[in-house]
Amino acid sequence: MEKVADIATKRPLKVDIHTHILPKNWPDLRERYGYGGFIRLEHHKPCCARMMMDDKFFREVEDNCWDPKTRMHQCDHHNVDVQVLSTVPVMFSYWAKPADALDLSMMLNDHIAGIVDKYPDRFIGLGTLPMQAPDLAIKELERCVNQLGLAGVQIGSHINDWNLEAPEVFAVFEAAQDLGASIFVHPWDMMGKDQMPKYWLPWLVGMPAETSRAICSMIFGGVFEKLPDLKVAFAHGGGSFPATIGRIGHGFDVRPDLCAIDNPHHPSKYLKKFYVDSLVHDPSTLEYLIKTMGEDFIALGTDYPFPLGELEPGKIIETSNFTNELKSKLLGQNALKWLGLHQEEYAGH
Repeated sequence: MEKVADIATKRPLKVDIHTHILPKNWPDLRERYGYGGFIRLEHHKPCCARMMMDDKFFREVEDNCWDPKTRMHQCDHHNVDVQVLSTVPVMFSYWAKPADALDLSMMLNDHIAGIVDKYPDRFIGLGTLPMQAPDLAIKELERCVNQLGLAGVQIGSHINDWNLEAPEVFAVFEAAQDLGASIFVHPWDMMGKDQMPKYWLPWLVGMPAETSRAICSMIFGGVFEKLPDLKVAFAHGGGSFPATIGRIGHGFDVRPDLCAIDNPHHPSKYLKKFYVDSLVHDPSTLEYLIKTMGEDFIALGTDYPFPLGELEPGKIIETSNFTNELKSKLLGQNALKWLGLHQEEYAGH
């Protein structure tokens, strides 16, 4: 297997920061914890499984969702050098009893760490945390970084009734900054899902709004102001946030009595304080995203292996008229910067 540094001398390094993975098997969680609501995999035919929430069908997945060799084969086909692995967000289980969510998180994190340990040149790992119990979350974050060697964690766009500026969540962010851990924010439990169940609207409308909710909460709540070294990236190109930054900024200007109650600084101050992935599905939208967020703060992300992701990883970037320098940043260099890694360091990871 070629080292990353060797590959990068032939073409731009390609690092996908937004990919999801599950173990092939795990214990029956209803039996383990004594109540339902958890996901299980029903392997009903070769290379395919149904994700079931108790007895309710959730999603069909294929073996690229759990088999690292299948993933690497598909990555090779699309010249993806490194995937950043995180769990499927439905596994967050923030609604569950804290001790059970911790137990599940540890199983998922051990699984991801095992894959990274076996294939260190191809994968980087992000853990998951029982965010509904910040003390437990911080302990598991410390284990993820200090014992498992993961680069950071993935969290949801809100935690039950807490938005991301909540003091309870801030404690986890503070620990992440101290540890140098990267945070990937991914929406789940979308707003409006019960009011707009048709047409896949929770995924098409709710998910982008959820990401804007997370970004605005962190900006207005002063999280980026108080934790300037926190390394955060948001999924799906920042959702609807980049397209509505004008409205958000205008709202701050005309109603500071509502918007500036926890942070007196204009939202535009923070546009270079966090990263977003490149998953916007449209060349003109990507150009706007670069203009708005800055070319140093966007990293390739595909939502692999799911159909709403970018099915040909990096295609929009690679077929653009961007300079080679900009393509290199978007395809890999910005990802390594967010993760706190250098190309030469990663080659020996």
